[in-house]
Amino acid sequence: MLVTAGTLVCTARGKVKKSEAGVMVGDRVIVSQADHGGVVEEVLPRVNQLTRPYVANVDQAIVVTSVVRPEPNLFLLDRILVQVEHVGLDVVVCVTKIDLAKPSDYRGIGETYTAVGYPVITTSTVTRTGVRTLAGVLRDKTSVFAGPSGAGKSALLNMVQPGHNLVEGDVSRKIGRGRHTTREVRLIQLDTGGFVADTPGFSALDIDFLKPEELAFTFPDIRAAETGCRFAGCMHDAEPGCAVKAAVEEGRVPRVRYENYLRFLAELREAERRQYR
Repeated sequence: MLVTAGTLVCTARGKVKKSEAGVMVGDRVIVSQADHGGVVEEVLPRVNQLTRPYVANVDQAIVVTSVVRPEPNLFLLDRILVQVEHVGLDVVVCVTKIDLAKPSDYRGIGETYTAVGYPVITTSTVTRTGVRTLAGVLRDKTSVFAGPSGAGKSALLNMVQPGHNLVEGDVSRKIGRGRHTTREVRLIQLDTGGFVADTPGFSALDIDFLKPEELAFTFPDIRAAETGCRFAGCMHDAEPGCAVKAAVEEGRVPRVRYENYLRFLAELREAERRQYR
């Protein structure tokens, strides 16, 4: 059955429920008509899928970080980018709450990730700075917002697509992190075309799906610089003739990114050692 407009409430066929892939938000499916609505008969092959948030067939990730409340956490931001790069999504970095800070407080974030090659949008839902630019980026694409709770993801979506009244969180003064206000993943259709997955915020993200030697491929700046390394398979930590370390010293790879890479590398090596004990 072809549904050209509107919403059809469906249940999944037993074989679909029991399949290893299951059904995810964002799936494209084949349905049949039933008395109670519709039945999902088949889930079509996915272009990609994320496990946290649990959503499929995404074009791009809007990775959100706030200037204050909570303070920027580039370690978490890079962890999110590792997962997004592994899946192969386009990335836009969105810096929020700039009305609460001086330009000098957030200029460095923009410079760091622009140097990597990511588009960076600075926004404020109070002054509406950057909201029109963000709306243009979202047009006709399926996008996922990712970032820590309290960074302002729901506030941005309320501004871009009024009428959904998404719950906007505050930040716990005790722990300095946002309270989780988005409880489930859902797709929001935009009037300008496209969809946005409104997803729960998170403050931790496992990257142990990667092998240590795969990590560099999730850092575009390191990936570009490593072509000049003396040794094939260079891990960019202790090897001589490492072009990545030279690029860090020359400012072509942001030092904070390289330091996060080394922390992730140590983490993955430790996970690998535990696996083979």
